[in-house]
Amino acid sequence: MQVSLPPEPARRTPAGVAVPAAVGFIFLLLPIAALIIRAPLRRAGPALLTADVLRALRLSIVTASVTTVLAVLLGVPLAYVLARSQFRGRSVVRAVVLVPLVLPPVVGGVALLLALGRRGVAGGPLFRLFGLSLPFTSTAVVVAQLFVAMPFLVVTVEGALRGLDSRYDDAAATLGASRWFTFVHVTLPMLAPGVAAGAALCWARALGEFGATITFAGNYPGTTQTVPIKVYLALETDPDAAVALSLLLLLVSVLILAGLRDNWLRR
Repeated sequence: MQVSLPPEPARRTPAGVAVPAAVGFIFLLLPIAALIIRAPLRRAGPALLTADVLRALRLSIVTASVTTVLAVLLGVPLAYVLARSQFRGRSVVRAVVLVPLVLPPVVGGVALLLALGRRGVAGGPLFRLFGLSLPFTSTAVVVAQLFVAMPFLVVTVEGALRGLDSRYDDAAATLGASRWFTFVHVTLPMLAPGVAAGAALCWARALGEFGATITFAGNYPGTTQTVPIKVYLALETDPDAAVALSLLLLLVSVLILAGLRDNWLRR
């Protein structure tokens, strides 16, 4: 016999919580609403179809996609180590991973120059031995985006790993499966929604990266000029185009958030 439970009564939020919550929501909503309201919709099409904008958009999409692939290849193993391995200094490793999340992007770009520039700690030997120079190239755009965006994937995947039941791994081990086999055939399939969520956040963050990119890669149309850099430059010469480009980035962000709805993340 099935017993139906009465519906849970609606809970009223205390005024002391509802009022500041509403103020906070309005504060976050106002700039977004202003961008949509003031967007020159009639000029949006022509502004987004110019050769310079299309080059910047293509470069942003390509570099953000390459960055996301590299972030998955490097970040998923790193998240696994942080979530499942026990070793001295793990807290230090996690702190290093989290630093780009709180570091000002321009400072990140300066750090990349000091590390990978022609006179950098690692970039100097690369240039002297192989003639390899990373700054102010399309590769530098990917490097800057990877430095800033990969922590988003690592944090997301680590959280997903901690939410998985490790008994599945133990069961696979008792059946004779190696750790690598278990990781590939047991852990990764269950982790797929978390990896997808982290990759989406990583891609969106890479697409919107500005400070580290312009500092480490510069502003060269067709080579390093991404959409955020184009928006910054358009503010001085063509504000309507800047608003149209900003609206495009906002649309991408909304689509990413729609894909990361709560039901998907709870799988």
